This record gives sequence, C-alpha cells and structure tokens, in this order.
Amino acid sequence: MAARCPRCHEGKLFAGLLEITPTCPVCGLDLSAHDAADGPAVFVIFIVGALSVIGALTFEAIASPPYWMHFAIWPVVVIAATLGLLRPLKAKFVEIQYRRRSTQL
Repeated sequence: MAARCPRCHEGKLFAGLLEITPTCPVCGLDLSAHDAADGPAVFVIFIVGALSVIGALTFEAIASPPYWMHFAIWPVVVIAATLGLLRPLKAKFVEIQYRRRSTQL
C-alpha cells in the first residue's frame, strides 16, 4: 500500500500519478509485465459509490439540507476519495500479481 517495489520495498512503484515505472530504480525488477488493468477502478467504484450514497442518505436524513448543498459537497468527496484510494489499490494489485507470479515459477 506504500506504492513501493513488491520485491525490495524501497523503489518507487509509480512514475506518475498512476503510471507504473518500467523497472524498479533500486533492485531492477522488471515491472513492465505487471498491469493491474481495471481491477482497482472497479473496487474504487464500488467502495466510493456505496459510501457516498450511504453518506448522502444519512446526511439528508439528519440535516435535510437544500439540494445545492448536496451538489456542492458530494462531488468533492467522491473525487477526493477516488483519487485517494486508486493509487494504493493499484499498488496492492501489482503486489498481489507479483507474489502470485513468483510462486508459480
């Protein structure tokens, strides 16, 4: 979850926001074959979607705010939660992929 190399746990895993670096700068592990695809995005959609709907319904039941307040609050919450979860989940998927491939060799 720390976005580090799955083998040495020291090198950075990402070259950009979500782009995986081709090789680990510390141990030289080839990371080009590791691709998390859409797995992390699916989990983020389900997690953030469920939590934001529950939060919006709870907020509506407790405070009964005007609709403009929902439109002001929830897009910011959803975008922040999505960006906050996507990178660690992608790192975890790459780590799981690395562990499973190394045990199958």
